[in-house]
Amino acid sequence: MKTTFARLFSFIAGLVLLCLLFLGAGFRGLMSHYLVGKTRESLATNAASVADLASAYDTMGQLEDNWDFRMSLSFASRVAETDAVVCDTGGTVVVCSCENLTCPHLGQQLAGLTAQVLETGETYSKGTLSGLYTEERYYVAAPITSHTTGERIGVVVASTPATDTAQVIGPMLEIFLVAACVVLLVAMAATSILARHEAQQLKDLADTAHRFGHGDLRARAKVDPRATVEMNELATEFNSMAISLEQSETRRREFVANVSHELKTPMTTIAGFMDGMLDGTIPPERHRQYMQIVSDEVRRLSRLVRSMLDVSRLQSQGIPEAKKRRFDIAEAVGRVLITFEKKINDKHIDVQADLPDNGLTVWADADTITQVIYNLTDNAVKFCPDGGKLWVSVKAEGGKARTTVGNTGPTISPEELPLVFDRFHKTDKSRSVDRDGYGLGLYIVKTIIDGHGEDIFVTSRDGRTEFTFTLPLKK
Repeated sequence: MKTTFARLFSFIAGLVLLCLLFLGAGFRGLMSHYLVGKTRESLATNAASVADLASAYDTMGQLEDNWDFRMSLSFASRVAETDAVVCDTGGTVVVCSCENLTCPHLGQQLAGLTAQVLETGETYSKGTLSGLYTEERYYVAAPITSHTTGERIGVVVASTPATDTAQVIGPMLEIFLVAACVVLLVAMAATSILARHEAQQLKDLADTAHRFGHGDLRARAKVDPRATVEMNELATEFNSMAISLEQSETRRREFVANVSHELKTPMTTIAGFMDGMLDGTIPPERHRQYMQIVSDEVRRLSRLVRSMLDVSRLQSQGIPEAKKRRFDIAEAVGRVLITFEKKINDKHIDVQADLPDNGLTVWADADTITQVIYNLTDNAVKFCPDGGKLWVSVKAEGGKARTTVGNTGPTISPEELPLVFDRFHKTDKSRSVDRDGYGLGLYIVKTIIDGHGEDIFVTSRDGRTEFTFTLPLKK
């Protein structure tokens, strides 16, 4: 399996190499086209000049016997660095630009080329000129027109070896290849550094994730200002996830510890009393008394387990929209107050109810909202001292129904207020005052209200504590 570094390096290296190959091929083609064009233009000029020269020297119609013409032709060809031959109208080479008296080109036949030029005019091509030369050449053939008669008296062929163009392109290609190799080496070095840096960032992130996955919940990815935006975003998102998971793990451990504590106390009580009755420590005449205590502890355990199941269900399923309906929130508050009548009377609590005469219709799950009101009222009655005050109110405000349950009693400290809705949280750390509570009532309340997408908040000052939650009004 390839590493990220290997993939990045291979991809960029291949891409740079491919670009250089295309650039080299394009450069060679462009230079070749340019040089061939310049060669054709030069040969055409030379052929036209030789044709004009031949026409000027054609006084007797015998150019091959005109020594001055032959000398002029050799000089002109040497200056232009081209070879030239002159053919008569039959295609026989009668004059050559070389200075050898026994030139092998004289007497050679170019009948086909001569006939084509005499008919169509100037011709450009590449070849060996019917074996006249051993190597391939670029050539231009042009007709010679007599100044005196206006007739075409022959053909001049100017040529140059095709290897001359290659000799020009060769050094340029060498220079290009050297430059391309330098560019390729620099690109490879830069690519290696870049790819290694990017791969190292991913490796660091993978190492951090590995440590986090193996229990190091404080492992965090490094956010490097020199890194790319995407890498920093990935590191930031990983850190956010890590923080969230660390907090979840902390809450889970606290939950397990609290559940263990809550279960341990009644289980210890039950086991102690049962062992006492079995081994005779508790006399038979007192069995009924202690069996009643055991029964109460079992019921408390049952309520704890039921509450935990309710919380689990609410967290997993939420409040289905199908369970919501229109109901009177004021009527629900009144019914709950009636269920606490005995406890209220036993503690001589003064109850003040501010409920609208015509009721207030809301859109919510009536059963769970009734449980919210019950838990808040139970909490208020529990912490309200003998002879204290308890008040409830339901008001319409800004399209919402605001329900408040309050009581006099111990003020909750500002440090404790943000924690009152946490699982198993109790303001009494010894857990001795709130013997019947197990710290899930307010957590269930918060879970239900959150499931409705509404708000709940608490205030506590000067011996007055109030819980207020909202629900949407429904006409």
